[in-house]
Order: sequence, then structure tokens, then C-alpha cells
Amino acid sequence: MKIGIHGLTSCYGCQLSMAVVKRILDVSEKFDIKYFYMLSSAGKIEHVDVAFVEGSVSTDEDEKELRMIRENADVLVAIGSCAIHGGVQSILFSEGIGYEEAFKTVYGDKKMDYNGRIAQPLDKFVKVDYRLPGCPPEEEEIMYYLATFAIGSWPEEKDYPVCAECRRAGNPCILIEKGEPCLGPVTVAGCDARCIKYGIPCIGCRGPVSDVSWFDSLAMSFRDRGMDKEYVKKRMAIFASRYEGLNEMIDKIYGD
Repeated sequence: MKIGIHGLTSCYGCQLSMAVVKRILDVSEKFDIKYFYMLSSAGKIEHVDVAFVEGSVSTDEDEKELRMIRENADVLVAIGSCAIHGGVQSILFSEGIGYEEAFKTVYGDKKMDYNGRIAQPLDKFVKVDYRLPGCPPEEEEIMYYLATFAIGSWPEEKDYPVCAECRRAGNPCILIEKGEPCLGPVTVAGCDARCIKYGIPCIGCRGPVSDVSWFDSLAMSFRDRGMDKEYVKKRMAIFASRYEGLNEMIDKIYGD
């Protein structure tokens, strides 16, 4: 099976995670890697069975490259919060700050050789077949996606929140017991509740869970513990400001 691993505007953390998977040799013989710029500049965009793409579309060149990748891939997988929801670099969208204003604040009157824009997720421009969440994705998830493709099957995306993993692990609920602003009830699972395990509230880096768990009573406890609507929205928007269902999710939680 031929695969390509690509990066648009991002920190390249998702590609790095794929590059250092400890068990990669278990499945590597199943794949012919045609493009992985992080490991070698020798490859080029060509037809592959599966293309993995991290990063957001933040420049005209990003969009051009993404469309080329899509045209040459039977299956396209968006990797990480940037590719799926726009990621941290799209927070300007939720803050109502325009690109020109932000550029001038950071770079002053300097000029760039490319046309930038506020970051957008991949599915704003091309069809995305599967989404591998995380910031970056977990090693077990990467192995799962690679393994399913290797045997000719397809990955099943998680539709339940971090809270489910947290309770299975027997962690005390820091939202209910400590009143801390944990986003576990509305964040897609897969991280094994790592942050909560160490007493750190979930910040939603994996992006919003699907509507299956929108009405979880834990999410409604945001309201009961004095976390106002705008506060929760701002925290969710750090990683998922481009998520189209964000306002609807927040409205459901707060009964609007």
C-alpha cells in the first residue's frame, strides 16, 4: 500500500509522532512511503492509496498543495487538531481579529512572499475521509489507523468523551470534586485522560466530541459550577474555533 505523509502550516508535531512510533516496524513492511518530507526531501507528491495530512490551510500555497494531495490520494486522513478544526492558529477567528491586523501586530510593515490567511481546517477545501485527532495523536491511535489500512479495513472514529476514559481509569473527577474547569465532558477521547491523571484539567486539545455525548450531565455541570457560557466557549475555541458545531454545542449545554 502506498502512503504519503504531508504537513501544511503546523508545528509538525503530528508528523514527528508518526516518525517516532516505537512499533512502526510492525507494520512498515506493509507500506511504500512515497512522501514524508520530515524524513526525506527526495519524495514528491504522487498517487497514493492513503495520504495523511497535518496542519491547517493558512496560505495560498497550503491550499494549492492540499488540492494536489487530494487529487492524488484515494483516501485522505486529517491528522491532529489543526487539520481537523484549524487548531491554535485559527484562534483569531473566534476572537474576531482579521489577518491583516494580526500580521501588522506581529510583523509591523514587513512584507512576506506569500499570501496568508486565518487558518482553516482541511475539509473547508477538500473531502476528508477520516480524522485522526490529537495534538498530537497518540501512538496507539497512529498504530490503529495504520494497521486497519494495512489489512484493507477502515478506522472507526471515537464518538465518546475523555470522561469515559477518565472514569474507567478510576480518576477522581476534578470538575465535580474540585470545581476546576475541565473540558473532558466535551472533548473527544483517545488520550487515556492523561492530563486529568496528573491533576491537570483537560483543555480540549483533541477537539470537540460528536453529538453523541453533547447532553452528558457532566457537561451541564459547567453551568452548575459557575463556568459561564463565554468562558467555556473561549476555552474550547483555543483548539477548535473553526468547529462549525461549537455554538450549537455550547447552547445545548447551557439550555439555550
